[in-house]
Amino acid sequence: MTDYLAAKTCQPCTGDIAPYDRQQAQDMLDRLDGWSLSADGSTISRRFEFKGFLKAVEMANLAAWLGNKQGHHPDIAFGWGYCQVSFTTHAAGGPTENDFICAARLDALVA
Repeated sequence: MTDYLAAKTCQPCTGDIAPYDRQQAQDMLDRLDGWSLSADGSTISRRFEFKGFLKAVEMANLAAWLGNKQGHHPDIAFGWGYCQVSFTTHAAGGPTENDFICAARLDALVA
């Protein structure tokens, strides 16, 4: 499933799509490594850990590049030794397939 998602491209969201419910989101997360669903079910996130600051910055730049290329921009937080990437579909009010596509693509880039 991860390879299938990583091969897809995000589709523009017009706000007429419903977000995945908690069970649908969890079913999708079960196919990804290291990603988790927020307590309110609105966002998927993964924390990448590194030794040092430069790798965290590079990871943040990679996630930003991917988001820009897909037209689906993540929230990124980073500092010494970590980079946390979070995806949600704001127009839908929660996670959609686009979020899981981006997560799978990011995983493929760092594999």
